[in-house]
This record gives sequence, structure tokens and C-alpha cells, in this order.
Amino acid sequence: MSEAALSRRALLGAAGGIGLSAALGVSGEALAASGHPGADVKVSPDGRYPVVQLAKESWTLGVAQARSLPVDLARVEASRRDNLNHMLGLIDAAFAFGAGPDLMFFHEFPITGFGAGWTRKDVLRVAIEIPGVETEAIAKKAKQYGIYVVFGSYARDPDWPGHALSITTVIGPDGSILARDWKARNIKGVFGGEIELFTTTIYDVLDRFVEMYGRDAILPVIRTPIGNLATSSVQREPELFRAMAIKGAEVILRTATGGFVPTDIAATSLYNGVYTAVANNAISPGSPFFEDTNAGGSAIYGPDGEAIATAKSPNETLVMARIPIGAFRARHRQPTIHPQLYMDVLNGYNSRFPPNLFGDYVPGDLKDAGRYLHDKGAWK
Repeated sequence: MSEAALSRRALLGAAGGIGLSAALGVSGEALAASGHPGADVKVSPDGRYPVVQLAKESWTLGVAQARSLPVDLARVEASRRDNLNHMLGLIDAAFAFGAGPDLMFFHEFPITGFGAGWTRKDVLRVAIEIPGVETEAIAKKAKQYGIYVVFGSYARDPDWPGHALSITTVIGPDGSILARDWKARNIKGVFGGEIELFTTTIYDVLDRFVEMYGRDAILPVIRTPIGNLATSSVQREPELFRAMAIKGAEVILRTATGGFVPTDIAATSLYNGVYTAVANNAISPGSPFFEDTNAGGSAIYGPDGEAIATAKSPNETLVMARIPIGAFRARHRQPTIHPQLYMDVLNGYNSRFPPNLFGDYVPGDLKDAGRYLHDKGAWK
């Protein structure tokens, strides 16, 4: 085991359930039951799943469809602060005329934006640290209004030097960081082979990730007094969300930046009987693309796969819906599936690209990633 892994485990072990929750998005209750951060994933055999007691029978989910502007590389700190202040202003705006949401959910990059030509070094410059200045400011707003705030961001982590991460953070009403969820995987092989995404995901360093955090952290479920939450910025891989639902996710919060298919979001709810929300960017004047490219479409779907609230324009807006979590939980169970029929097929499946490809080499930019991954695929 590496020194980084050992130091990380020592830190997490000393921190206990709260520290693990903050670091990995795994509930303190689950970790207390498992005994240590490397415990195997445990799935309830009776259709139920671990929960904590609810604080209220229903609550309001608010999806903030906000702009996404890339940090100016010539003035990184100032422009990142501008984006942060805009985000904080939107939280204030949600409470300008009375009661706002109990959870405010932002898209993938409200603080850093997404730069079309950024290299890995550029991303590491604009990335935030968690915890850091930005999360402290957001935590103050969360405490001010007594709400949860969920948002994505490029991030850097001293335990992963040189790796540019995509993290979804969950901050609680008391200002504590409840989760820092890594993106599970990037899609590969869909850009013609010349370019590939170079951010590091769990799949790209899977063995080391498991060594450091345990397999339960791959698909974390955050157990809170408003329900079991799970987050993801992955598109078009329904198996991930099925696994989250089996582990007990009741509300799945999915971030996007332009590219998502509403049917994919709706199917997450329909196939798993859970609530699903997608937070996409709004029209973004000053973005590196056409301002309205794939903007809008943020929505909240009920357990039947039907939209219960949708953005009515591609501009900045707040989409809100009530989540009757008490009544939902009283009747909800894990998804009904029959793995005996198809597990042999899944076990025999050979992934197009193997895991751990960024374990020894981290590409410097999109083209370097394309070059590096060009001959790494297993399919012909």
C-alpha cells in the first residue's frame, strides 16, 4: 500500500464517521456499521435499505439552472470569485420573497466553468479545494438559510497531486461538508479518437481509489434527515443509478454541462422508482461556445418517470418541487430485478476500455489524452 494511502486511511480512521462522510460521501451510520473504510459493500437482503430518521415529512427541492462561465486564466482568482459571488447571489434570490428550497442543487461547474481549450494544468489552476475558500462561503449561506447546497466543480486534492478531479459536493444546513463525490467515469471513444477527456475519475484509478477508500465509496449514498441522496455527473449508464437505488438512494441528483438526454434522466426515476433531478447550465453570455448551446432543460422527475417540474426557458431560473419523502419511504423498497437471469452476461462483458489507465500517466490535455488512449481499447 502506498504512503498516500496509509496516511489517508490514518486520517479518515482518526476522523471517524463524520470525517469519512465529509471526505467520501459515505454516511457515518453506514461506516459505523461496516467497521472500517475499506469494508465490502453490504446490500440489505430484504428489499429495505439503511436510513436515518427523517426531520420532516416533505421538503422542497430547488434546481438552480445557472450560467456557466469559464474562469479567466488571466485573472483566475478574481473571475473565480465573480462566479462564486454570482452563485451566492442566486441562493439569496431563492429566498427573496419568502420560503425557498430545503435543498438547492447547482450544475456541474458553477464556480469554475468549463474552458474548451483548457489543459490539465489550466484546470488545476482554476480548480477549487474542498474544503476551501469557496466551500466556506457556500457553507455560510447554507447555515444562513438552513438548507442543503449541492454543486459540482473542478477540484484538486493533495492526496492526488497532478490529478484534475470533477467533484460534486454536498453541504448540510449546519455548514458541514457531507460529501465530496468523485465522478465515477468519463465516456471514452466517442470523439473520433483524436481527443479524450483528461480529468481523473474513479474508473481511471480504480484500484488505488479502492485501496484508499474502500469499494463502498465508489457509489456513495448520503443518508440525511431529508432522505437518502446520491449525486452523479455521469450520463447514459443506467447501471450506475440502478446500483445507487439498490444501495438505498431515494433522490438522485445529476449534474450536466450542456450534453444530456431528458429520457435518460426520466428513465433513472422510472426504472428505479426514485426521484431524480438534473441541473443543467443556463444561457451563458461569455461562454466559449454559442451562448445557448444545449442550455436549459433542468427538471425534477417523480418515481413514475414523469416530470413534476421543468425549466420553462433556457435562461437562469429556479425549478422547484415538493418531495413527500415520508409517504414515499413508507412504501418504497429496492428496485425489483432478477440478476440470476443476466449476471453471467454482465460478468462476461469486456469493457471497451479497462480501468486504471491514469494510474501511471495523466494526460496533459484533450489531444494528449486522445493520443494516449488511442491504442488502449480492448474492442476491435
